[in-house]
Amino acid sequence: MTTLTINGESRSIKASPDTPLLYVLRDELGLNAAKYGCGLGQCGACTVMVDGKAVFSCITPVMLLQGRTITTLEGLGTVEAPGPMQRAFIAEQAAQCGFCIPGMMMRAQALLNRVPHATDQSIRAELQPHLCRCGTHMRILRAVRRAAEDMKPKTAEARTER
Repeated sequence: MTTLTINGESRSIKASPDTPLLYVLRDELGLNAAKYGCGLGQCGACTVMVDGKAVFSCITPVMLLQGRTITTLEGLGTVEAPGPMQRAFIAEQAAQCGFCIPGMMMRAQALLNRVPHATDQSIRAELQPHLCRCGTHMRILRAVRRAAEDMKPKTAEARTER
């Protein structure tokens, strides 16, 4: 058995060490936000964060993940209390079919964790590995900018003004 830390919780898994993380998340743990797209690490649908960095879970074997922190879209918030990235994508209506969106949200979250004041150019560059045919690219960009704004630490003065 392997123990992984996923969304802040220690989880024991039965899968073989060479099993890709995506299969463990979906099949063994019921975390279905990360999607199977290409299975080759080329489309981005399976993106999750490992130690804060965006990775393709379809090509990352679980044997490389013991002792590391894994975050899936489910770890950013819940249906009842969505996190800033999730709220922003909802507010901007950034999803059409929604298949690629969880991976984009995870890559965008990793970017904003590193670079809170990301420019449009850096957001576009970060999301470049994701394949998406829906045509909501401008909404996605607005959603990431909105999330960045929502994630900025509010000063005590700004909090009292609201």
